[in-house]
Amino acid sequence: MGLSEFDPAARERVSWNAGRKVGAKRALKPRQIWAIRFFLDQHGRVRDRALFDLAIDSKLRGCDLVKIRISDIVCDRKIRTRATVVQQKTGRPVQFELMTDARASLLKWLELRGGSLEEFAFPSRTDHAAHISTRQYARLVDEWVTGVGLPSEDYGTHSLRRTKASIIYKATGNLRAVQILLGHTKIESTVRYLGVDVEDALTLAEGTEI
Repeated sequence: MGLSEFDPAARERVSWNAGRKVGAKRALKPRQIWAIRFFLDQHGRVRDRALFDLAIDSKLRGCDLVKIRISDIVCDRKIRTRATVVQQKTGRPVQFELMTDARASLLKWLELRGGSLEEFAFPSRTDHAAHISTRQYARLVDEWVTGVGLPSEDYGTHSLRRTKASIIYKATGNLRAVQILLGHTKIESTVRYLGVDVEDALTLAEGTEI
């Protein structure tokens, strides 16, 4: 039997997100990116460093990132400078660039990992024919941010997706470019995702003395 919101028993129930911080996760700042890279290098986490760098440069959702195959990022035994992935959510292809740091860390990881081009770049520990799960990816992100002293409730997998897009927007103000890079079908989605209106308003307010 269902309960109405006015029943005493219903009032005693605790909501699923009670005590949790909800809302958009923060993007990482450049100094935080380098702090995480240093943390991963210091602890010899070669796979995690490659996964982190790929997440930052690709700007992919977690569900697409974990499914990256070696062939997606390797050509003629070299790491591609540009790659294309079809997004699970939209079914549309999205291109991304791989910068020097990402190419170096990916090459180091793949040399240790081995495997064929058809295999996943980041295999599951329990089943090497499968990729790591999005849940495992989320756990890793939590380890990375807390490892450098950041509050885990403020950051998540979407933080990594938003990071480079946010930096590009702040540097150029080019929303259309960011829309393409994120693979959004509508510019309105990009505006909401970056919180552009709020950020711009706050920037203007902070620069106005009364």
